[in-house]
Amino acid sequence: MIVRIWHGRVPTSNAKPYREFLIRTAIPGYRNVEGNISAEILERKDGEVTHFLTISHWKNLDVIKGFAGDDIEQAKYIPEDREYLLELEEKVLHYEVISHSS
Repeated sequence: MIVRIWHGRVPTSNAKPYREFLIRTAIPGYRNVEGNISAEILERKDGEVTHFLTISHWKNLDVIKGFAGDDIEQAKYIPEDREYLLELEEKVLHYEVISHSS
């Protein structure tokens, strides 16, 4: 299993609408891709900036390519992200899951 981690920052004043946007669009978007196991969104307020992490679990790197394209390290954005994010970070991180408990 592979974990894909995306990070984004928004002004804290936009955190609530961005949170709602992510829940409405990102989670269903991940879940509709074959090979996606799960996805979750983490949020941390840091003064005037709020950080969001999207952590998604995938069966393998090949299914991530089906979602992200050949350059799996490239972050994916939709036009509405530009309305909220302070910057569009170019890269995401991937980790192989070596131990898991549920």
